[in-house]
Amino acid sequence: MTWLVKAAMALPWLLVLELGLYAGCFVCGIIAAASVTITQGQFAGKCMLYGTVHSNASTLSVQTFSSPSLCYFVSAISVCVAVYCFSITLYWIYTSCVDQEVRRERLWMNVTLVICGVFLFFLLVTGCILRIGRNRLCESIIHIPGISRCEDAQEKNWVSPYHGNRFFSSLHGAETSVWVNFFFWLLIAAAVVIQRRQGSGFRTGGEITDGSPSESEPFFHRPARPQ
Repeated sequence: MTWLVKAAMALPWLLVLELGLYAGCFVCGIIAAASVTITQGQFAGKCMLYGTVHSNASTLSVQTFSSPSLCYFVSAISVCVAVYCFSITLYWIYTSCVDQEVRRERLWMNVTLVICGVFLFFLLVTGCILRIGRNRLCESIIHIPGISRCEDAQEKNWVSPYHGNRFFSSLHGAETSVWVNFFFWLLIAAAVVIQRRQGSGFRTGGEITDGSPSESEPFFHRPARPQ
């Protein structure tokens, strides 16, 4: 833990904030992927997004499913985000501990901004898929007599081999994690833009290395004193 604190103190505060956001994105990605996978497991590997449910006597039965690739897409995006965040966090921690001079060039900041844009796009698509898909599923559930809320279906009996005792909680948790992840990436993009405007490189301890000489000169040159 001591070396981790020293590594954080050796980095500029904006980069430390960025790494903290990466850690949050990693957690959100894992939660989203796990929640979708749990839901698929409860329904024999089928994807419940955009599905429909009907009542069969005293039990609930699934009438239609969506393609499993839809849930795989949501899980894959979440896992990719988590893997990238974990890798980039380890890289900066390792660099700050091993190298005496830590530099971040403008080129790599531009690459990071491109990656932010890509992840923001896919997270937006993923969040919309989860929101609309869950709403479509719930629309079919609330029309069943005796069920006024979608989460009430978790307490009902389902036709074997389906078990819907956690489907709503899992899908809601996955959607929340994706939107939180999306918000974190907006903050990461803002932090990178600020660092890019401050300078393209820094040394360990947060010292800017690419400032021009004129930035350290006074605005008005003082006249030389007479001898």
